[in-house]
Amino acid sequence: MKKFSLAIASLFVALGIFLAPVTVSALNNFQPCSGVTDSLVCKNSTATAQPIIKTVINTLVFLVGIVSVIVVIIGGIMYTVSAGNAATVTKAKSMIIYALVGLVVAFLAFAVVNWIIKNFGA
Repeated sequence: MKKFSLAIASLFVALGIFLAPVTVSALNNFQPCSGVTDSLVCKNSTATAQPIIKTVINTLVFLVGIVSVIVVIIGGIMYTVSAGNAATVTKAKSMIIYALVGLVVAFLAFAVVNWIIKNFGA
């Protein structure tokens, strides 16, 4: 199995080495937007990725918030119905703590990305 994996990895490296000149030679310095006014590519040539990044981050923070709330609820239910079982109580507490830490990390990532876009964006 190791020899097979090594052969596959070698094949990919060899293909990468042989195909690299093909991709490099595919570069085109032609300016397609000179004189063209009705092309969607030319109309969006000055667009940036900032709105897309902001939308993706906002969506991910929203999803992490939903998952975190669900995990906190499940951890609370586990804590409530643990009936004094130490292992279940520990598991429930760790679920709640990890969910809250994940939520804090997600909000910090949201704040950092928005700060970077605001201060260093165009």
